[in-house]
Amino acid sequence: MNQIDVLAIGAHPDDVELSAAGTLLKHRALGFTTGIIDLTQGELGSRGTKETRKEEAQAASDILGLSARVNLKMADGFFEHSEENLRLLIEQIRRFKPSIVLVNAVSDRHPDHGKGSKLASEACFLAGLRRIETSWDGMAQEAHRPKAVYHYIQDHFLKPDFVIDVTEFVEQKFDSIKAYKTQFWDPNSSEPKTPISGEEFFEFLRGRMAEFGRGIGVRYAEGFTIERTLGVDSLFDLR
Repeated sequence: MNQIDVLAIGAHPDDVELSAAGTLLKHRALGFTTGIIDLTQGELGSRGTKETRKEEAQAASDILGLSARVNLKMADGFFEHSEENLRLLIEQIRRFKPSIVLVNAVSDRHPDHGKGSKLASEACFLAGLRRIETSWDGMAQEAHRPKAVYHYIQDHFLKPDFVIDVTEFVEQKFDSIKAYKTQFWDPNSSEPKTPISGEEFFEFLRGRMAEFGRGIGVRYAEGFTIERTLGVDSLFDLR
C-alpha cells in the first residue's frame, strides 16, 4: 500500500464524512492521497445494522475517492484506551505513513468521540517510537510519526484554530453523508428518530459550515483545533 498523505480517523463510520469530508475532497483535488480509518462498526447505532453501515461506508468512500478505508472493529461505545487498541492504530499509521492525520473532536456529545480523539492522537505519537515493535503482512514496520494531528469539530461547537474553505466541494460532501441512508433523513423510514435523522440536521451542518466560512469571507468552511502551535512563512499566507 502506497503512502496516504491525509489520513482521517473516526470513532464511527460517518464521523469523518460529517466533519471533514470537504477537506478530504479538496486535498484529493489538489493531488494528495486520502484515506479513512474507522475505529468501530457503529454497531450500537439506533438505526441500521453494522452490515448496512459497512455497505454505506463503501459507497461514501467511492464518492470521496479514497485510496484506502480500514475498519478496526473496536467495540462501539465500549472501546478502551488500551495497549491493544493503541497497537492496532500504530500498525495502520506505520502502514500508511500519513503526513497529516485528522481525528475526532477533543470533546463532544457522543463519548466515543472524545475517547477516539485521545486514542488516535496518542497512537500518532507512539508510532514514532522505534522501540515499539509492530509488523504488517509478516514484515517488521518502521517507526513513523505524522507531521501534524488536527481535530475536526463535530456536534458541539468548539472555536476552531483554523478553517479550510470547502465551498467548491460542499455538495459532494453531502452526497457522501447521504450515502449513509439508514442514518440520516429518510421520510419513508420506520426506524427510530435520532438527533441526526431529521431533515433539519442537514440545515445544521450547512449552517455550521457557513459560520466557519464567514470568518474568512467564503461561503462554506470546515473547522479544526490544533495540538501544537502552527507556523507560516509569511503574514501573507494568512487569510
